[in-house]
Parts: sequence; structure tokens; C-alpha cells
Amino acid sequence: MPAEPLPQKEIEDRLRELPGWSQEGDRIARTYRLGGHFAATALVVHIARIQEELDHHSDLLLGYSTVDLTVNTHSAGGAITERDFALAHRVEGVAASHGAS
Repeated sequence: MPAEPLPQKEIEDRLRELPGWSQEGDRIARTYRLGGHFAATALVVHIARIQEELDHHSDLLLGYSTVDLTVNTHSAGGAITERDFALAHRVEGVAASHGAS
């Protein structure tokens, strides 16, 4: 069954549960700040593993000590769905172990 787009009110409510996350157009997004490039790279690798497990992939931008993540659901026409929030929660669950803020 394909993912269904979430209503705007539900997106706003769910974002309140994810400090640091915001809506940017048709995506949810977060920038993580880390102690250096190696830590940022390690977080990207960890996120990639989670994405493979969920079969749901975000756009990642690796900076020197930052990781920018934006996500929406292509199979739902680029809308924000439950799958995006599931990925965001999983990433939040590992980010602190990498020293991300």
C-alpha cells in the first residue's frame, strides 16, 4: 500500500515532537552540528544504513562538521508522509551517539 500524504496540521503536530526539525516546502529537514568532519561522516554512514533498513532515502549534504538531511516521499508525489517521520525518529535516535546537536 503506498504512503499517503499527511495533512498540514498533522505535519505541524509531528514536527513538535522532533526538536530541530522543520518543514521546508514539501520536505522535512534538519541540520546536525558535529565536532568535526570525521564525526559528521560517521553520522552520514549511520543514516545511510538506517535508510537501507527502511528502504526510504533522504537527501544528505555533508559539510565539514555538519550534516543536512531533507526528506519527502517520492512514491507519494514528493509529499510528506509517515515514512518521512519514521526516518526522522530513527535518525534522532542515533544522532546524539555521534555527538550531534
